[in-house]
Amino acid sequence: MNGGMFPPMTETFERGKTIFFPGDPAERFYFLVKGAVKLSRVYEAGEEITVSLLRENSVFGVLSLITGNRSDRFYHAVAFTPVELLSAPIDQVEKALKDDPDLPMVLLRGLSSRILQTEMMIETLAHRDMGSRLVSFLLILCRDFGTPSSEGVTIDLKLSHQAIAEAIGSTRVTVTRLLGDLRKQKMIAISKKRITVHNPIELGQQFA
Repeated sequence: MNGGMFPPMTETFERGKTIFFPGDPAERFYFLVKGAVKLSRVYEAGEEITVSLLRENSVFGVLSLITGNRSDRFYHAVAFTPVELLSAPIDQVEKALKDDPDLPMVLLRGLSSRILQTEMMIETLAHRDMGSRLVSFLLILCRDFGTPSSEGVTIDLKLSHQAIAEAIGSTRVTVTRLLGDLRKQKMIAISKKRITVHNPIELGQQFA
């Protein structure tokens, strides 16, 4: 985002706080500076399904830019960790997109990455078995938030068991038990709420 075009507003949210609800008017565009944001859909039965977990430098709240209609919010956006955002009014972003020919391509790349991740999340949630669901989710986190270390791949997010449970449609008790099992099998290590997957390929093969 070029601050010279319009002054973006900095906003911060604590973990678990809602950034916007489905049905809210789509008035602002968001750029994620720090942390992770969970996008989910709430269905009639009251079930909430995670469709994407956005990392730093992601954009969201852009649906009305693409459709050309001033539509209401489609997703529930929640701070998955403490987050810092830049936001700007949608109409100013529309003007910037017209003025800067490179900007639409940047936006498209970001959205392409998110579509791929959403497909992976849908596959993850298709698993009936919670163990497989958890492993699939950990592998997505390794891909999108992982930093290589001597121990394997460390997921660069402080994750509570409750936050993981909410993302995969499980309970905190179940997630705690399953993570404990993975630790005993020397598949993962946990230090200060950060999970390290020792060998993502082996983990994926064992629980395919």
